[in-house]
Amino acid sequence: MSTLLEKWRDEAYSKDMNTREGQLYWGAYFAAEKEVYIKLLSNPTEEVKGTVKELADRYDMSVKYMTGFLDGINESLVTPNPIEEMTEETEVSLVYDKEKLYYNMCEARADWLYNLPEWDALLTEAKRKELFLTQRKSHTVVNTAKIGRNDPCPCGSGKKYKNCCMRKEQQ
Repeated sequence: MSTLLEKWRDEAYSKDMNTREGQLYWGAYFAAEKEVYIKLLSNPTEEVKGTVKELADRYDMSVKYMTGFLDGINESLVTPNPIEEMTEETEVSLVYDKEKLYYNMCEARADWLYNLPEWDALLTEAKRKELFLTQRKSHTVVNTAKIGRNDPCPCGSGKKYKNCCMRKEQQ
């Protein structure tokens, strides 16, 4: 028997964003997701808890979409939910870490979420910019300068690299 998460992933990830069907499916999901985030961010001190079914009803979405929402927000929660084995009756929590949530939205490149005006009351503009830049830099590969064989050896011996540490590394 498939879990809610498996059913969500099987259906959602079979939708190709390059097709009209896929665009409609994901467009509807992203619109529903955005509405939930607006409500969550508007009342950050509320500890939202309930069964998967109760939260789906509360936010006027299908259980399938709520499963997708829970899958997306799980890494940003204070206490992650048991999404791998959850059922409609599983008790879940939507208590989130605001900095982790913002960072993860940036990582997902979900500009329709990290640009919501509700963030203004939660994180300063400077903090949001810092989190955004930190996330972007996390995927930047910095190549160190290569040592040429005729360059001075970085160990400080005064010899050429080829006559010093390069030989030691090759052995």
